[in-house]
Amino acid sequence: MDYGFELTDDERRAFDEFVGDYASVLDRRSGRWQSLNQSELQSRSGKLKRFIRKGIPRELRSDVWMLVSGAQGRLNERPGYYKTLLGNVAEDDAVANQVRLDLHRTFPENVHFKEFGNSESQMQALFNVLYAFGKKNPAVGYCQGLNYVTALMLLVVKDEEKAFWLLDTLVNRILPGYYQPSMASFQAECYVLGRLVQEKLPQVHKFMKDYGVTFPMVTLKWFICLYADVLPVETVYRIWDVLFFEGSKVLFRVALTLIHLNQNALLGCRDLPSAIKVFQQMVQDRNVLHCHTFIPQIFKVPQSLPMKKIEQLRAEAQANQD
Repeated sequence: MDYGFELTDDERRAFDEFVGDYASVLDRRSGRWQSLNQSELQSRSGKLKRFIRKGIPRELRSDVWMLVSGAQGRLNERPGYYKTLLGNVAEDDAVANQVRLDLHRTFPENVHFKEFGNSESQMQALFNVLYAFGKKNPAVGYCQGLNYVTALMLLVVKDEEKAFWLLDTLVNRILPGYYQPSMASFQAECYVLGRLVQEKLPQVHKFMKDYGVTFPMVTLKWFICLYADVLPVETVYRIWDVLFFEGSKVLFRVALTLIHLNQNALLGCRDLPSAIKVFQQMVQDRNVLHCHTFIPQIFKVPQSLPMKKIEQLRAEAQANQD
């Protein structure tokens, strides 16, 4: 379940403790998922929503993501389209050159992304998916963060064409307008989070304002990478389980829960560097590693979070940018 990531001795001990706790949870969930029939998997039912929030078993995750996101239907409509996008890559191709710049920065601590050519390497697959996506979506091209997102997708779906359609569906259907060369949308999401913190955690908001801690300064990467290369990988996958079915609201639920769980540590800080350190530590502690206890909290701690409210705040952010 480490998905090929190298771990230090301390990380390995913490991970083994987590797996010991999580194994029985996975066994129970797997048995319940096997009881779902195909029509239930294709529904938007409350039952499926509950199942997804409690976690998709690893062996079913690829198929369920493809199905509930709509990516499988899009692949079925255009078989072979992915291969036509790859074609012959010119040496001076702008998208290819942009992708190449980030390839070796993508999870170098993971055996699958260490180098080209070895039997376990996913580097060529990562390049192909990002290149094909950029050719299909010239207005987006290649944006920062997509390398981490795509790499974690490949570790689950283990298929280039599926990863391509999953990425395209995520960017164009689930998070439309999110990935832009200007990165204005990510600044807007940080604004939305700030307004939500102001409403739900006013003391934290005042503290951050008093000490000059801005939300882009400490949370921009959360949104750019959809928590990939931020939180432990199984926790990221559990968040994405919900993202592919319910949409972007879950990203705010996670952010608000992280800040809420660490509000006492934040309020105890007396300068900017110590506050930044708390934000760095809150995505690495035991709470977030143990996803089976962390994920249920994201649906309780923030309490009511209507999508209408988020859209209003996004419009407010857009107006401020204009």
